[in-house]
Amino acid sequence: MSDIVTHRGQVLRTERLSAHVIRVVLGGEGLQEFAVGPYSDSYVKLVFAQPGVDYPEPFDVAEIRRTLPREQWPSMRTYTVRAWDPQALELTIDFVHHGDTGLAGPWAAAARPGDRIALLGPGGAYAPDPTADWHLLVGDESALPAIAASVERLPPGAVARVLIEIDGPGEELKLEPPAGDVEVVWVDRREGRFGPALVDAVTSLTLPPGRGHAFVHGEANWVKELRRHLRHERAMAPEQLSISGYWRRGNDEDGWQAAKAEFNQRILQEQESRA
Repeated sequence: MSDIVTHRGQVLRTERLSAHVIRVVLGGEGLQEFAVGPYSDSYVKLVFAQPGVDYPEPFDVAEIRRTLPREQWPSMRTYTVRAWDPQALELTIDFVHHGDTGLAGPWAAAARPGDRIALLGPGGAYAPDPTADWHLLVGDESALPAIAASVERLPPGAVARVLIEIDGPGEELKLEPPAGDVEVVWVDRREGRFGPALVDAVTSLTLPPGRGHAFVHGEANWVKELRRHLRHERAMAPEQLSISGYWRRGNDEDGWQAAKAEFNQRILQEQESRA
């Protein structure tokens, strides 16, 4: 048996937060061993069974991968923990939904109370540094749940600049920062092109003085541009940055994970050539 814990969630309720964002709240006894750590970007791997495949119980992803052919392995999709209530055993996850394409978005759109899903995790790596002089949080819709959770975790009196790229005003969601100097900018996407408007907004931004802490997550190509900008033009050290391409245009999660190591290696080579 694997030492990776598989949790089982049951849909309690759903809510459409905007035209393209669906909130699903999971609960049930299958979440009794679930617990999040200190990170505001905690995430889980949702497990989607392949149609027509009966998996042995207890459900064990590692065991399935050892004993079943690859085409029968369940698919995984990574999602941020928007909120976790350990007393009520309620796990909240927000999904971006763009029609029938993809796997997790259509599942969330069709989810009804009582539906069940397996999940692994959580993992995580970032939380706002309470000793930083200012915070920068940048992302697209894929990063919005992590950004929203992180904004709520900012220390009282925090100085923060939050920039989120969306398809239009109808996609804006209410964020709840603590009292402080927190500016939230919703950046409208230009003609469906992911990144250019957001990159321009960040590169033209006047950042506060002192030592900053940045969270920059979203589509891999524009994340690459801002990684270079923050490291070289803004002279931010690696330990001041949490930067990751959650996804890449033209790839599903499986394809992107397969190509991500090579993509990141090219970034490192580019950085070394600039040094």
